Amino acid sequence: MINPVIDELEKGYLKDSLPTFNAGDTVKVFVKIVEGNKERIQAFEGTIIKIHGAGLNKTITVRKVFQGVGVERVFLINSPRIDKIDVLRRGDVKRSKLYYLRERSGKATRIKEKIEKR
Repeated sequence: MINPVIDELEKGYLKDSLPTFNAGDTVKVFVKIVEGNKERIQAFEGTIIKIHGAGLNKTITVRKVFQGVGVERVFLINSPRIDKIDVLRRGDVKRSKLYYLRERSGKATRIKEKIEKR
């Protein structure tokens, strides 16, 4: 980046255990939720439609359809509230931003799965 002092400070907050993911991948994000004095982990499973930013400010937008209504959440992936991220399926897409999924419903929202070589 521009300022090496800020870069050095941010290195301490970056997570090492994050998997590699791209737009089109189906992920399960485990988020820590605080209710009163209790803390629990809640999973949010959906398709990544956008990856934004870099370094400490990197975010992903995950979309799922729940009871016929599209739900999108933006996650700061280096946040301490994010417990872990599991990649369930690798999507084979040709775009980096999948905003066109917002207008589609049903089987039209399916994304082809990427088959990796052994």
